[in-house]
Amino acid sequence: MKGKFIVIEGIDGCGKTTQIDELTKWLPSSGLMKKESKLITTREPGGSLLGKKLRGLILDTNKNNQPSSLAELLLYSADRAEHVSKIISPALNKNNWVISDRFSDSTLAYQGYGRNINLEIIKNIESIVCQGEYPDLTFFLEISPEESISRRKNQIPDRIEAEGIKFLEKVNEGFKVIAKEKNWKVISASQNIETISYQIKETLLKNFSTNK
Repeated sequence: MKGKFIVIEGIDGCGKTTQIDELTKWLPSSGLMKKESKLITTREPGGSLLGKKLRGLILDTNKNNQPSSLAELLLYSADRAEHVSKIISPALNKNNWVISDRFSDSTLAYQGYGRNINLEIIKNIESIVCQGEYPDLTFFLEISPEESISRRKNQIPDRIEAEGIKFLEKVNEGFKVIAKEKNWKVISASQNIETISYQIKETLLKNFSTNK
């Protein structure tokens, strides 16, 4: 029996890291996981050793090092192929739980809707690099592009974060379309941390409490 694969999606500043930290504290004692199971938290890009190097290339703010849109897509895909092979699949096959900050649908939102790369091309690539691994449950923490920028105003942006509000609007609309198509759990990330955390935990209990 495989473990569970949980993904948290959303535009930058929506609070993914905070909620993953909350889940890391709660899940092991929630009663949902088997006693022998471990909880693995990871992210994209950069979940594997190779992925960390690819993350540096992808998010480099040096204009001389910036990849084309197609090269960017393929770098993300290489990161994901390694992430699935080295981190996600081995963990799930040992009946461990995996929580990832982003997965393949971020590529569809950012490179597809954001960069205007053909969606079918992206889906075809993802069908190869995901190697049959797809989330058991995806949460979409939804905030407006304006709020995203406001929350990050004191941070130094990486290359993707620095694209500006027009790009972010297209990405956010993409996430909304994907969330509806794939029946994600959509949670308003404008609420306080405790409320968001409660809604995530209640959803996990509702979906997985009978699968202990």
